[in-house]
Amino acid sequence: MSAPVRYRILPSNPAAHLFRVMVEVADPDPEGQVFTLPTWIPGSYMIREFARNIVSIRAECDGEPVILEKVDKCSWRAAPVTPRVGLLIDYEVYAWDLSVRAAHLDQTHGFFNGSSVFVCPQGREDRVCLVYLEPPVDESCQGWKVATTLPTARGLSGAARLHGFGLYRAANYDELIDHPVEMGHHQVGHFEVAGVRHEVVLTGQHDCDLPRLTADLARICEWQIGFFGGTVPMERYLFLTLLVGDGYGGLEHRSSTALIASRNDLPFRGMKGVPEAYRGFLGLCSHEYFHTWNVKRIQPQAFQPYDLAREAYTRLLWVFEGFTSYYDDLALVRSGVIGVQDYLDLVAKNIGAVMKGSGRLKQSVAESSFDAWIKYYRQDENAPNAIVSYYTKGALIALALDLQLRLGSAGVVSLDDLMRLLWREFGETGRGVAEGEVFQLVERLGGAKIAHWLERAVSGTEDFPLGRWLSRIGVSYLAEPESVGPWLGAKVAAQGDAKLIQVFDGGPAQEAGLSAGDVLVALDGLKVSGTSLAGSLERRRVGERVTIHAFRRDELMRFTVELAPAPSNRITLGLAKRPSEDVRALRQAWVGG
Repeated sequence: MSAPVRYRILPSNPAAHLFRVMVEVADPDPEGQVFTLPTWIPGSYMIREFARNIVSIRAECDGEPVILEKVDKCSWRAAPVTPRVGLLIDYEVYAWDLSVRAAHLDQTHGFFNGSSVFVCPQGREDRVCLVYLEPPVDESCQGWKVATTLPTARGLSGAARLHGFGLYRAANYDELIDHPVEMGHHQVGHFEVAGVRHEVVLTGQHDCDLPRLTADLARICEWQIGFFGGTVPMERYLFLTLLVGDGYGGLEHRSSTALIASRNDLPFRGMKGVPEAYRGFLGLCSHEYFHTWNVKRIQPQAFQPYDLAREAYTRLLWVFEGFTSYYDDLALVRSGVIGVQDYLDLVAKNIGAVMKGSGRLKQSVAESSFDAWIKYYRQDENAPNAIVSYYTKGALIALALDLQLRLGSAGVVSLDDLMRLLWREFGETGRGVAEGEVFQLVERLGGAKIAHWLERAVSGTEDFPLGRWLSRIGVSYLAEPESVGPWLGAKVAAQGDAKLIQVFDGGPAQEAGLSAGDVLVALDGLKVSGTSLAGSLERRRVGERVTIHAFRRDELMRFTVELAPAPSNRITLGLAKRPSEDVRALRQAWVGG
């Protein structure tokens, strides 16, 4: 039996944001052991170069230094050592990325994803990994607890207890880096669904009504587990939540999710209903939980296995992120956490978000998926004019496909059947989804016509008639201008200077020559700011020509802008009055499951 790879990690200097990591290989490669750190983390499709955060690194064998050579941007080779003598790598990682993707450490808490802190000894990827989480020695960090779904090393000396420091065990490197770790003075709420313990871990100051939050999450998780036939592919699940003043994001893992959110998004005692901010947080939790099945276990073939040294290209992220974005909000209404009109408001908001960007007319969701590495995760001021989100438009494609399947079969077949088929044929078997197999499954369920529509929708850039299809299941669709007054055709900073954040294709600002980054200082000779510009525009008429003075860099420039009517991107959905019994049944099956 091969010797395990042994790791130790210590929050050695919280004030300097440094983790110390040690990795020991009992039988290093006699030609020279190579160690590699991933360049990206699954679920976030951009090369992030985690090796840039390694501050210092050294190697030793039996107490003696060993030459360690950097061989590429993320790999080191240790000089050959005496056979059967262990090799130790000792290094420091700078952890100051306040996100769900890497690592963060200070006197308030510590957090890390294994992909950003644990080097992998090449050729030993399938070895058992033993990880000792050492408690901090800093006095300000005394009493810290641990939250992770990394299995404890039961039966071994020093094995960690639940929420404790100590020895943990992973079956291999892939499992090692798929269990993020949170340490600190966090608060934990828990609930049980289908015999599985779920925990909500809250790090940061808050006034959360934890019983309300856990009750709502329990309903969402219960619905999702039932949706996939009662299958629970984990023994325990954690919602690791870092609370900040302003933040939003999540990253899925095999039995947990790392979340960052505004503390004001959480429910408070006495709160009535489900306000928009809380609805958004529940949708985020629902999204990441749905990934437990859709992407962590139903996977594109391109991710099997993950190659974390380079990009893994797939055109299928509209399935794995887009369909998940469809079901995250659908789970809220089907589980009874929000009402039907609340759900329709969420769908309307998503439709409007897609319609606002002319990038949808230039880039398909298949192209957006393939280019996620260089475009979606590297957005700039021109993003709305150049790219489409495989999350938001992918969710609309899921909605359109669901409606067509239901309408074409009189409610017998739906997208639910496709997701369950994907689970049976790919999730439960471990086989990866090839690029064209989703279309084949749709043809099996709904026929060639719908499958061909889906191929065109995924690879094309045309809008499709969502309003018409929604009306056939008893949902009214209204598109209105975003504002009553004239439209400038730009996104402007709401506070401080009237700085143009984005300038939209074909809009008045672009036609006049204004650019993102320009700072507007006067409109028709009167000073404007981020807060006053909207009011100044409201007093004008569509078609009126106004003079705008703006700074581009340090140069004052003058522009003549002809104001236009705002585009009809504000969508309102509602329940149609007096639908037929058949239509009402279709609608209820859709929102009720």
